[in-house]
Amino acid sequence: MANENNNPIINKTLQFSLDIIEYCERLDKEGKYVVSKQLLRSATSIGANVHEAQNPSSRNDFIHKMKIAAKEIEETKYWLYLCEHSKNYPFDEKLKNQILEISKIVYKILSTSINTK
Repeated sequence: MANENNNPIINKTLQFSLDIIEYCERLDKEGKYVVSKQLLRSATSIGANVHEAQNPSSRNDFIHKMKIAAKEIEETKYWLYLCEHSKNYPFDEKLKNQILEISKIVYKILSTSINTK
């Protein structure tokens, strides 16, 4: 799916979701179920909302979906921060870099969309 789409934010959120799934499986193996489930939900929701925003019923609908994605980005950053700073949690720096890159793109899309209304 990602290779069929020339939309960078779609491709990045799809890859991020796949990487998060692997990371959460690792957390589950270590018994970190609560954080794993929360992280999995928020992180994969980013891509789902960005993907859904590609077929909006209106400009406002597009902005609304992207705002939801932005909220999920912030929640995901929170869970990743906890993993990074907790003694007994594994951490993958790549995920942190991915979410920061996705964040910049989503906020730029929102800023452009809102300011050109």
